This record gives sequence, structure tokens and C-alpha cells, in this order.
Amino acid sequence: MDLIIGGFNWLFGTRTGVIALLAGGIVLFFIISAVLEVRTRARYKNHEKSPDDWDLFDDESGWSEFEDDNK
Repeated sequence: MDLIIGGFNWLFGTRTGVIALLAGGIVLFFIISAVLEVRTRARYKNHEKSPDDWDLFDDESGWSEFEDDNK
């Protein structure tokens, strides 16, 4: 029982424990996002782009639709 309490005290009570907690969370979410990306690509592997599809990075004119803002 003292081992569990000591682990929680280290994890939440010290600077290195909090850094380890944050790093573990980042790694965990990176693994989750990689698995979901692989599953999505496997599901839609033969998807060809149609005129109705949109892409966030497909617009080559810049951030704004107004040409004065892009200069």
C-alpha cells in the first residue's frame, strides 16, 4: 500500500512526476491518433477525390479569399 501511495505522491507531488505524467499523456494520445489514422486509411483506401470533396490545405490562394489580405 505504501508503494502505491508513494507512487501517487511522486507522480503528482514532484516536478519530474508531473513531467512524466504529461509526457505519458502525449505519447498515449499520439498512439491513439496513429491507430485511428491507420484504421481510417484502411477503410477509405480506394477513395478518389470528387468535386464535392473539400480539403483544408487544398486552397493555394492563401488564408483569405481577399487578395489584398494575402499580400
